[in-house]
Order: sequence, then structure tokens, then C-alpha cells
Amino acid sequence: MSSNNKNSLSPLRLSPQPVLKIEKSERTRTEIINSALDFIWVHPFRDMTVNSLMASTSTGRSAFYRYFKDLHDLMESLLGMLKDEVYAVTGPWFAGVGDPVALLNESLAGLVDVCYKLGPILRAANDAAATDERYEKVWMQFVEQFDDAITNRIQADQEQGLIIDFDARPVAEALNRLDVLTLLDAFGKHPRKQSDPVHEALARVWIATLYGSDCLGKRSSDLVRR
Repeated sequence: MSSNNKNSLSPLRLSPQPVLKIEKSERTRTEIINSALDFIWVHPFRDMTVNSLMASTSTGRSAFYRYFKDLHDLMESLLGMLKDEVYAVTGPWFAGVGDPVALLNESLAGLVDVCYKLGPILRAANDAAATDERYEKVWMQFVEQFDDAITNRIQADQEQGLIIDFDARPVAEALNRLDVLTLLDAFGKHPRKQSDPVHEALARVWIATLYGSDCLGKRSSDLVRR
């Protein structure tokens, strides 16, 4: 990958934190992360090497190891970026009050928007789990944290009579795995699919499963979460 090829530059690139004096270490670490973002924007994780990343930075190969143990450690940092954004946009359904159907639809729209933007990170993070046992545990922890959050939200809504009684955990896992596979397929590689049909598909499954098919048409309900 040539550093002069503007078409290969990822729109996800970071800027160092705006402080009066930016430390060289922060600039270097940001440069490495941006090189990784550029790479996964157009290439699969399996083709990534330390040499290929550092070739498009202003520092040598040895600098990589001052910030990351290996490529999977780097991927853990990128996964953290994805996790923060996903949690931010799904907050309405997980923690909001009011109409749970409208909150769920809002959260799914946000999730689709984030994964449209960060799809290459999602794809690389998933693919990296197949090649490193330690990182695989990190990836599974990421997925299972959402299993836990979805399970807890379903159970809380069941206690308020908003969702019918069923075993929440396997349903939460099924919905979460559906999201991961659907978003990987839609946005994990170029060309990305249009986001609106993806949101439509996920909303239909989630809303019908949790709150009933009567809520599908208007994506809202008379239910009130307190």
C-alpha cells in the first residue's frame, strides 16, 4: 500500500489530542493506528504485517513494538474504538425511559450508522480472533458483554410487563449474533451495502421478537418503560 495513494486513506483516521504541546509518543502511536486503519480499509487482516504498516509511517519498524506487543494487541486498541462508539449509540435502548420500541429503533439506527462507518474495523477484529488465542478471548469478551447487556435489558422489560416471559439469555445471544453477522456482511468489505435496508431488516427482527409484530409498522408503541 502506497502512502501516496489518497484513495487508500481511511476516513477513520485519528488526530492526536489537541494539547499545547503534543508529545512525540502520541504522534507516533496515532500514526501507527492511522496506518492500520488505512490498511484494513482496503485489505484483510490476514495480509497485515508490521512491515506493511510501518512502511507508510515516518518511523522505523522497531517503533511499532514500543506501543504494541504485536498486531493483535493493535487490533485490541481498534476494537476498543468500536466498542466505545457502539455503546454510545445503543444507550437509548439499554438505559432510556419511555417507549421501548422507539428507543430500540433509535439504538438500532445508531448501531447501523456506526458499523457502516467502522465496518472494516469490525471485519478485521472478527478475522483476527481466528489467528490468536489471547485475542480470541478479547473478541469473545466484547461479544459476550453485549449478550449480558441485552439479557439484562430484556429481563428488566419483562419485569415491567413490556416483554412476554421467556428465557432471555438464548434470545439475547441469537439477536446479538444476528447483528454481528449481518453487519459484517453488509459493511465489513467494499463495496458496502446501503444502510437503510440493513436497519429495516434488523429492526423487524428485534421489534417483532421482543415487543410483537403489531409494533412493526410505526416503529413505536403505547408501551412505557419507567
